[in-house]
Amino acid sequence: MLHPSYTDLIEAVNSGVEPGEQPVVQSRYSIVIAAAKRARQLIAGADPLVAGAARKKPLSTAVQELYEQKVTILPEEEELPEEASLTENDEAECGAKDAAEEAEKEE
Repeated sequence: MLHPSYTDLIEAVNSGVEPGEQPVVQSRYSIVIAAAKRARQLIAGADPLVAGAARKKPLSTAVQELYEQKVTILPEEEELPEEASLTENDEAECGAKDAAEEAEKEE
C-alpha cells in the first residue's frame, strides 16, 4: 500500500484552492506526472525540500514534498521561475521529451 494514497495526495495538493475554483490536480495521472518530474529534478541535483531525503529514493522524496506542500503544481496560465514549481504544461513537455529520447535509444 502506498502512503500517502493518491486521494490523500490529491487533497493535499488541492488544499490551497479556494471554494468554487477548479482544482489544480484532478486525476491520478497528473499526480504521477508531477511526482516523476520532481524526482527527475532531484536526480539532476536539485536540493530536497524535506528532512530525511538522503536515505530515500528520489520518487519517495518527491511524493513527500508534494504531500507536505513544499512543491506546488501550477495551472498552465501561471508560471513562476521557481525550480520547485511544476506546471501541467511542463508535465506534458517532459512526457513528450521522454518519449522522443526513448525512440532515439531504440534506433
